[in-house]
Amino acid sequence: MTDTGADQACSPPWDLLVTDGPVLVTAIHAGHTIRPSLQPYLALDEAGRLREEDPLTDYFLPAGDTVLRANRSRFECDLNRPVERCITSDPAETWGVRVWNDNLPRAEIEASRALHRHFYTLMAERVKAMIAAHGEVLVLDLHSYNHRRGSPNARLAPQSGNPDIDLGATTLDHEAHGGLLAAFAEGLASRPVRDAMPDVRVNVRWKDGGNFPEWLHATFGAKACVITLEYKKIFMDEWSGKADILALQDLREGFHAGLARARDWLAART
Repeated sequence: MTDTGADQACSPPWDLLVTDGPVLVTAIHAGHTIRPSLQPYLALDEAGRLREEDPLTDYFLPAGDTVLRANRSRFECDLNRPVERCITSDPAETWGVRVWNDNLPRAEIEASRALHRHFYTLMAERVKAMIAAHGEVLVLDLHSYNHRRGSPNARLAPQSGNPDIDLGATTLDHEAHGGLLAAFAEGLASRPVRDAMPDVRVNVRWKDGGNFPEWLHATFGAKACVITLEYKKIFMDEWSGKADILALQDLREGFHAGLARARDWLAART
């Protein structure tokens, strides 16, 4: 099914597909559209905005049981931040990038915050239902990150601090789900990407996965095993936006392999 929320001015804020099973896969930064009433206040051009979003992270969604794709840009409403900071005109909150003009109206800020609250209400209902049906839920939250920040021809960021796939598991209860995390990581690393085995590590780049996993942990505890996947943009040119389809297909094979092992681990507990 599709849950469209209250704002019908452009694309629905997200698409939600629900089938039976314990795995929720989300791509909450995959969207790019901005509602029309906000567009006059944009200070960042479209190419710059796309570079800071997470395009193509929705490519892996069909592997989940319940899947959610955010259609709106993270700059209209960042679902991985607290509601008070889900939209901001302060460049300090957006990596030094000025996204919005200083005259962003209060009414527009409140509209984005309402969208944020609707998302969290929806997720609370859905995760609660999945836990009631299956005892626990595995949430895989898909993101990506840039590794050629300076310019299109800049040196790549050092591999030592920038794995191909960084698994954020800061809220994960290792006593309850450490084995699941290990099985999932092994599956991700088992398939080559462009003839090279991917570098998959845990908790390298960020101290937490953001507001969404923190909220899931605070709300559902060990009943929700949350893993944030941060894919380095080895599957695209982060400056032009051009996708590398073969790399995407390879990464999807790894995602399927990891999820298959995670499902086997969950099934063995029942």
